[in-house]
Amino acid sequence: MHVLPDSFDMQWSPCLTENPWHQFPFTGFVAMLSAIFTLMVDSIATSLYTNKNKAGISPEVQVADMVLVTTQQGHFQGPRLEMTAHNCYVTALLPCVLELGIVVHSVVIGLSMGASNNYCTIKPLVIALCLHQMFEGMGLGGCILQAEYKFLKKALMVFFFSVTTPFGIALGIGLSKTYKENSPTALITIGLLNASSAGLLIYMALVDLLSADFLGPKLQGSIKLQIKSYVAVLLGAGGMSLMAKWA
Repeated sequence: MHVLPDSFDMQWSPCLTENPWHQFPFTGFVAMLSAIFTLMVDSIATSLYTNKNKAGISPEVQVADMVLVTTQQGHFQGPRLEMTAHNCYVTALLPCVLELGIVVHSVVIGLSMGASNNYCTIKPLVIALCLHQMFEGMGLGGCILQAEYKFLKKALMVFFFSVTTPFGIALGIGLSKTYKENSPTALITIGLLNASSAGLLIYMALVDLLSADFLGPKLQGSIKLQIKSYVAVLLGAGGMSLMAKWA
C-alpha cells in the first residue's frame, strides 16, 4: 500500500529530469520485472527440486512411498512425490524468498526514517513501523515454522529480520548530513528498490501465500471457512492500508 505509491512519487518527482524518468513508467516496469523474475525462480526451483528428488530415490523407495488411497468409488491417487513436490518446495524455500523482499523493504524504510529531518512525523512513523514489522514478523515466522528448519537457520533468519530496520535507521542517521531525500541519486535508487521489493512481495503474497491456502484442500472443503478467511484477509489489508497513511 505504501511501497509502490512511494516509488511512483519518487519517479515523478520534479527533482528528476523529464527525460527519461517522466516519459516512461519505470516503477511499474521494474515491479513487473521483479514479479516475473520471482516467478522464474519459483518455477525453476520447483523443477530442480522435483528432478532431484526423482533422481535420488530408488524404485523400491518410490513404490514404498506411493500413496494408494482407496476411495469409496475405488479410485486411486498417484505418487505422493509428484503431488507434493511444489508444496515441499514452497514450504522449504518460501521463507528465504519472502525474507529477501522484507529485508530490502526494511532497510529502505529504515534508511528513510533515519535520514528524515521532519521531527513531527517521527512519533507516528515509529508506531506505524512497529505494527508493520510485527505483522510482517508474524507472517514470516509462520512460514519459517512450517519449513521446519534447523535451529541455527531459524536463528539466523530471525536475526536478519530483527536487525535490518535498525540497521537502516542507523545508516540513515549516519548519512543524514550527506544523504538528501530529494537528490536525484537517492530518488532513483530508493524508488527502484521500492518497486522491485513491491513486485516481489505482491507475487509472493498472491501466489505462494494466499493462493496456496485458499486453493488448498482445507479451505476448498469448507465454504464457511473460506468466507471467514476472506473476511480476515480483508480486515488485515484494511489495517495495513490504514498504517500506510503514516508509513
